[in-house]
Amino acid sequence: MALGFDPQGLKAPFGAFSHAAWAPAGRVPYISGQTASDAAGNIVGEGDIAAQTEQILRNIQTILQSVGGTFDDIVSITVFVTEMRGLKKINEVRRRFFLPPYPASTLVEAKSLVAPRMMIEINAVAVIRG
Repeated sequence: MALGFDPQGLKAPFGAFSHAAWAPAGRVPYISGQTASDAAGNIVGEGDIAAQTEQILRNIQTILQSVGGTFDDIVSITVFVTEMRGLKKINEVRRRFFLPPYPASTLVEAKSLVAPRMMIEINAVAVIRG
């Protein structure tokens, strides 16, 4: 389980993330940036940041399950968006997949992603114990 924490002296995070996280000993998969593509390569949720976020997190879940992990094992994520205005919807979806303590997180606005119809990309680092 990721051991997210928020030290005293810092403002509480505004979203589904912790300021930092400890990583317990274990195997460490670095999950490449995932986009809202399904198994057939079709973009899911065109124009819908919430649907794209959900597809991405399902893709990450598939990767985690393949190595015996869960979302509790993620210690850090990086989120790339093409527009910040969807942040509230992104956090609503993240809260369905991540439970406190949340992993550490970085959010970056990018001019564009690999395909123009993609609005968000997420990569992750997990620590799978055992």
